[in-house]
Amino acid sequence: MTQTAPGAGGSGPPPDVLLDVAGLEVWYGPEQAGGVRAVRDATFTVHKGEVVGIAGESGSGKSTLAFAIARLLRGNGHITGGSVRWFGASAGAPADGLDLVTASDETLRKIRWRGVSIVLQSAMSAMNPVLSVRNQIDDVLRAHEPGLSRRQRTSRIASLLEMVGIPARRSTAYPHELSGGMRQRAMIAMALALSPQLVILDEPTTALDVVMQRQILERLTELQDDLGFAVVFITHDLSLLLEVSDETLVMYAGTVVEKARARELYESPRHPYSIGLLRSFPKVAGERQELLGIPGSPPNLRELPSGCAFHPRCPQAMPRCEREVPQLTWRTPAGEGAAREVACLLYGDGGGPQAGQRSAATGAVGRVSGEGNAVRS
Repeated sequence: MTQTAPGAGGSGPPPDVLLDVAGLEVWYGPEQAGGVRAVRDATFTVHKGEVVGIAGESGSGKSTLAFAIARLLRGNGHITGGSVRWFGASAGAPADGLDLVTASDETLRKIRWRGVSIVLQSAMSAMNPVLSVRNQIDDVLRAHEPGLSRRQRTSRIASLLEMVGIPARRSTAYPHELSGGMRQRAMIAMALALSPQLVILDEPTTALDVVMQRQILERLTELQDDLGFAVVFITHDLSLLLEVSDETLVMYAGTVVEKARARELYESPRHPYSIGLLRSFPKVAGERQELLGIPGSPPNLRELPSGCAFHPRCPQAMPRCEREVPQLTWRTPAGEGAAREVACLLYGDGGGPQAGQRSAATGAVGRVSGEGNAVRS
């Protein structure tokens, strides 16, 4: 992580930046009365070859953020503020990046699949049930690689399927003829058809059993290392996310409440919500422990509580949390040497707990740190 806040002006981004999201805001329906602000002031950077994870409960805005990046919002969803600057080479982006929020449809068509591709949560719903896997991948190749012959496309499809662990002979199968794991692998093969620079994975393993999850995640990690594409990985399982991500964002009620390197977040989560997420999943080894989780339910985005949106569920809430809205501020925790951002009133400008306040991380981290699966270094 760089030591200057992402999306923060200056002389431009570092040369390895692929995507820079700054102040992104998304609404469903009309702004203000009658609408829902699903994402508020989302800011983060994706570097080339990096895995950025986004975690949070259902309704936290994770998928909306992903679809907004690719300009694929459905229904009455629309971006009302902020920018999504693309620095990939596929569209000949200018030095200061190409803003995908204002890009034309023609420009977006050039970027999608080759620059940015997406793997949806449910392959059975995302794939066309009346077309074979081969025909669906072939549609992508014919639309974006018109110079390829039929023989070349057939060879490419076979290579893509074998790359994700599907025998080429199964290319003639229809989605319903494949298992859940194979359908998800076929979706990944389709997403990689044009060697994209960024792949968005929207909870790609949620509907699968833990064994199949492990196999697909291991294969994804191998492909990402071999091909060098960057990843935005979305899931509700923070413990799973910390295994594969480099940078991690935690979202709550449409807002990023904590941002840190994966290892720092695993070893010393700061926001009470992050701690709750980590304590909501069982560890795979060691003594059995009671899962404490997070009491209550996420708020209705139409009727957010005053002050900090998390305070009705927060075990560390203070009276001021009901009045003040915490900002995601850039800070370097004293003595840790790891830059991170936290939107919580428990912490002062220096990154540590404010004088007289009990840190949300104190005590809880001891039960989280060092447990569970190994974190990717």
